[in-house]
Amino acid sequence: MSDIPSAGITLHTIPTNGIHANVATAGSGPAVVLLHGFPHTWQLWQQIIGPLATAHRVIAPDLRGFGDSSRAKTGYDAGTLAADIDGILDALDEPSAAVVAIDAGTPVAFLLALRRRDRIRRLILMESLLGRLPGGEEFLAAGPPWWFGFHTVPGLAESVLTGNEAEYIDWFLDTGTNGKGVPQHLRDVFVDAFRRPEALRCAFEYYRALPISARQIEAAVATRRLTAPTLAIGAHPVGSTLERQLRPIADDLTGHLIPDCGHIIPLDRPTELLRLAAPFLALDIAAAHTNIPPSM
Repeated sequence: MSDIPSAGITLHTIPTNGIHANVATAGSGPAVVLLHGFPHTWQLWQQIIGPLATAHRVIAPDLRGFGDSSRAKTGYDAGTLAADIDGILDALDEPSAAVVAIDAGTPVAFLLALRRRDRIRRLILMESLLGRLPGGEEFLAAGPPWWFGFHTVPGLAESVLTGNEAEYIDWFLDTGTNGKGVPQHLRDVFVDAFRRPEALRCAFEYYRALPISARQIEAAVATRRLTAPTLAIGAHPVGSTLERQLRPIADDLTGHLIPDCGHIIPLDRPTELLRLAAPFLALDIAAAHTNIPPSM
C-alpha cells in the first residue's frame, strides 16, 4: 500500500480458503478481528487499532478482493468470506475472537458467529442490513440505495468508473462522514487501492453476491440463534434497522444509535466508537481472568 503501517502494526500474508489475505496485527491479549466494508481497506481502522491493541491482539484483514488481498474470481458471498476469516484465525493460532464489523463486513461477521458459535465470543456490528431478515422493511421501502443496482450489473460499473476511481471513492468518503471527508493520506490509500487491476470488479462482486449471502443468512437463522453477546451500533443512514433485524434472533443484544454520525463510523466518530466498543470488549478480559465463559 502507499501508506506505511503505523508503529506497532505488523503486516502478514496469510493463506486462507484458497486466497492470500493481507492482515494487519497489533498488540496482545484476547483476539479482536476488525472487518471493513466498501470502499475501504484494513486502514479504515487506523484510529481504532492503537487504543484496542493496549489490551487485545487486534487482527485487521483486507477482505477478499480488497487492498492487498487476492483478487479472486469468485467467493464474495458472506459464507465464503466467513470461511476466509475462520482460516485467518487458524493461521494465527487464535482459538476464539471477538469481531467488530461494518458495512460489507457485517454479514460476514454475523454468519461466522452463527456457524462457529464455539469460536466467536462477542460481536460489534455496524451500519449494514442482514439480507432479507425481518426488520429492514422501513429502510428498504423506497428501494435499496442507488449504487446497489449500479454495482450489481456485471461489468457495467467497472467499465464506467475505470479512470475515475478517485471521484467515485471521494463521494463515498465524503457522504459517509457527513461531508467532513478523511485525512488526505488515508484518502490516497483508499483511492490507490481501487485503481489497481481488478479492484473495482472485486468490490462490486460483493453486491452481485448479495442474493447468495441473503439465502445463507436465512438458512442459518432458520436453525440457530445468535448466542454471542452483540452490540449493534447505528448511524446514518442505517440507524436502528440492524438492531431491529437482530432483536428476534439474538440472545444478548444491546443497541446504540450515534447521533449526527455518518455511515463510516470509524472515520466520522472514532472516539465515540471506542467509548462504546472498549468496555464491551473488555468483558472478554474480565471473563478470562475469572474463568467465566465469555458468552455468559
